[in-house]
Amino acid sequence: MRFFPYDQPYENQREAMDRIHNALTRGQNVLFEGACGTGKTLSSLVPALEVAREQDKTVVITTNVHQQMRQFVAEARAITREESIRAVVFKGKGSMCHIDVGYEECQTLRDNTRALVDAEQDKQQLERRQRELLEESQDGDGGAADARSAVMDELESIEDRLDDLEDQNVCEYYRNNLTEDTEEFFGWLFEDVRTPDEIYDYAEQRQLCGYELLKEGIEGVDLVVCNYHHLLDATIREQFFRWLGRDPDDVIAVFDEAHNVEDAAREHATRTCSERTFESALDELAETDDSRAEDAVNALSAFHRALVETYEDSLGFGESAVQRAADTASGRGPRARERIGENWEDVPIANEGRRDDLTLEFLQRYSGRGIEADLEAAMKLGQELDEEYEEAYREGETATRTECQTLQAAAFVSAWMNEGAKEGLYPVVSVTRDAGTDEIYGRAELYSCLPRQVTGQLFEEVSATVLMSATLQPFDVTEDVLGLEKPVTMAYGLQFPADNRRTYAVETPPLFSSDRDDPAVQADVTETIHDAVRMTPGNTLAFFPNYGEASRYAERLENRSERTVYLDEPGVAVEDLRQEFIADDDAVLCTSLWGTLAEGVSFDGEDARTVLVVGVPYPHLDDRAEAVQEAYDAAFEGTETGWRYAVEIPTVRKTRQALGRVIRSPEDIGVRALLDRRYSKQAKSDLGKYSVNSTFPHEQRQDLLDIGSDKLKFAMRNFYGDHDCYGGDPPAP
Repeated sequence: MRFFPYDQPYENQREAMDRIHNALTRGQNVLFEGACGTGKTLSSLVPALEVAREQDKTVVITTNVHQQMRQFVAEARAITREESIRAVVFKGKGSMCHIDVGYEECQTLRDNTRALVDAEQDKQQLERRQRELLEESQDGDGGAADARSAVMDELESIEDRLDDLEDQNVCEYYRNNLTEDTEEFFGWLFEDVRTPDEIYDYAEQRQLCGYELLKEGIEGVDLVVCNYHHLLDATIREQFFRWLGRDPDDVIAVFDEAHNVEDAAREHATRTCSERTFESALDELAETDDSRAEDAVNALSAFHRALVETYEDSLGFGESAVQRAADTASGRGPRARERIGENWEDVPIANEGRRDDLTLEFLQRYSGRGIEADLEAAMKLGQELDEEYEEAYREGETATRTECQTLQAAAFVSAWMNEGAKEGLYPVVSVTRDAGTDEIYGRAELYSCLPRQVTGQLFEEVSATVLMSATLQPFDVTEDVLGLEKPVTMAYGLQFPADNRRTYAVETPPLFSSDRDDPAVQADVTETIHDAVRMTPGNTLAFFPNYGEASRYAERLENRSERTVYLDEPGVAVEDLRQEFIADDDAVLCTSLWGTLAEGVSFDGEDARTVLVVGVPYPHLDDRAEAVQEAYDAAFEGTETGWRYAVEIPTVRKTRQALGRVIRSPEDIGVRALLDRRYSKQAKSDLGKYSVNSTFPHEQRQDLLDIGSDKLKFAMRNFYGDHDCYGGDPPAP
C-alpha cells in the first residue's frame, strides 16, 4: 500500500492488487478485465511497482490511447506525493525533435556532432598540455621541448580534422547537450513526472535536445510510461531496454486497453512496399555504373512491372485487348478505375493451393541468372549506396540524409519471395489515387494475420506482464490470439449501484447490411432513437456501425427532434466537437462505433446520460478479414474458430467499449440501450448464429433486459423519473 496514493482502495481493488502482486512475484502473466470504477490502472501499477522495488526491476506501462496516457501521468504524479519514485514519460523521436529530421538523419547528426565535440575537447586538452610543456622548456627542461614538438604535431592534425568536421552537418541542440552542464535538467526532470510536451518546452528554451537527454536519464528508473510501439516493435524494444539499462527479464510490462494489442501487433508485423519505392529504386540504379546494377534491375523491374500489371488487370486494364474490351463491356475498366479514391483499396491476389497472382506474374516476367542471386546483388549494392548517402550527409555534401530505395525494395522482394507462403501471412496488393497528380499507383503488402508471432516473443522475454481492459473476455481467446502461456485471469464487473443504471436489449429490427435501406426498418429505428433521446434528461450518445449510418440517422433525427444533433464525421478532429457536445445539456451526438469516441473517452456525470448502440458493428468482411479467419482456423484447428476469434468477439468488444462511455462513477445515473434484436436473449432461438447475446460475458448478459421498441420510452421515463432526473414533470410518453 505504500504506492497507493489515496485513502482507501475501491471495493475489490485491494483483492485485485493482492492477486496481481502474487502473480508478478512468480513471474506470471495476468489478464485483468475490470469495468469502469474498478480502478484498473492503480490495481495493476501499485503491485507492479512493489514487485519492481523488491526485485530491482523497472515497470513499463503502455497504451495506444492519448486519454489514458494523461491518466497514467496523473496517477504517477499522485504516487510520487506518497512514495519517492523516478518516473518518465516517453514518446517517439518524431514528436520531440526540435529540427524535425528523420531517424537516419538524426543518427548521422549525432555521430557528426559527437565527433566534432570530441575533436574540440581534444584540441583544448592538447593546447593546455602545449602551454604546460612550453613553461617547462623555458625552465630548462630539454625533454619538454621534444614533447612539446610532438604535441604541436598532434594539434596540427586535430585542427585539420576540425576544418573537415566544421563543414559537416551537425545538430546544435545535441551539441549543447555535450558541451553544457545538464545536471539542472535531470534535477528538474525527477522533481515530478514530466510530460513529453513539458520536456520539449524546457529543452527548447535552453536550446537542448530533450529527447537525447531523456534517453540518457531513463537508465534504472522505476516507471516508464510509453506507447505500444516501444514494446511491440522488436527493434525499438531492444534499443528501449538498452536505454533503460535493463535486460528484458528486468522489465514488468503493463498494457492498458489491451484489447487493442491484437491489431497493434498485427500492424507492426506487416510489411509494405509502394510502387513509388520501386520507381525510385530503378532511378537510383540507373545513375550508378556499378556492375551489380544490371542484376538488381533484373529483379526489381520485373517485380515492379508485375505489381502494376496485377492491379491493372484487376481494374480491367490488362495487356490483352480482348480482355480490355470484355471488361469495358461488363462495366469494369474505366468505371472501376474511377472508383479509386485517396484511401488504399485492396486488390485480392491470393490463390488456393498455389502462390499469389503477383508472385506468378513476377516469375513469368523475370529473366536473369536467378532471382535469389539478383536480389543478393541488389541488397549488397543497396547497402553500399546507403553507406555512401550517410557519408555524404555526414560530410555536409547533402542537406538531408538520403535513404537508399534500392535497399528497401530489395529487402521487401526478398521477404515476399521467402516468407510470402508462410502460415499466417497474407499477400495483398492495394491501390490508391494521388491527390496531387490524380494518378493511381499501388503497393504490395505482406499482411500478418497472427499477432502472437509478435506478442508471443515479447511475453517470453519480459519478467511478467499485466494486460488490462474493460473488454478482455473471453480469456481463452485472448490467450490463444496473443500467445500467452497459462496466465492468471481475473474479471470484475461494475462496482457501482445497480439501481443507478439500466441496460436494455431493444427489439428493433436486426440491422443486417441488406436491410439498412429498407424504409420500414429505418422508420422503426428512427422512432426508437427519437423516443430514447426525448426521454433522456440531458445528452445522448448514439453509436452506429459506420459513419454512413451515423449520418443517415443524424439527418432523420434533425427532421424529427427538437434536440441539437451533432454529427461526428470521418477525418475531422473530434475533440472540439466533443467539448461542444458536453457543454450542451439537451443534445444527441451521432458517431461511428469504429471512431475515436467509442473507447478511451469518458462522458462523466451529465456529459451524457444515455448511450445507444444502434446495430451490431461487424467490420467490413473483406479478403483480409477472411484471411485472418482462415489463419485462426488453421492455427487453432476449428472450423468456427476463425469467425469467433476474428469477427464475432472483436465486434462485441466494440459494443461493450461503447456502452462503457457512460456510468463512470458511483453517482452517475444512466441508460445503456442496444438497438438490434440480435442482442436480446429472447431472439436467440429465432436468429440462431446471427444472435450475439451469448458472446457477452455472463455478468453483462445478466444486466441485459429485453424490451420491445415501443416499450423503451416508458421504461426510460419511469427509470429517470424514479431518480428525479427530470427536475420537474417527466415528458409525455
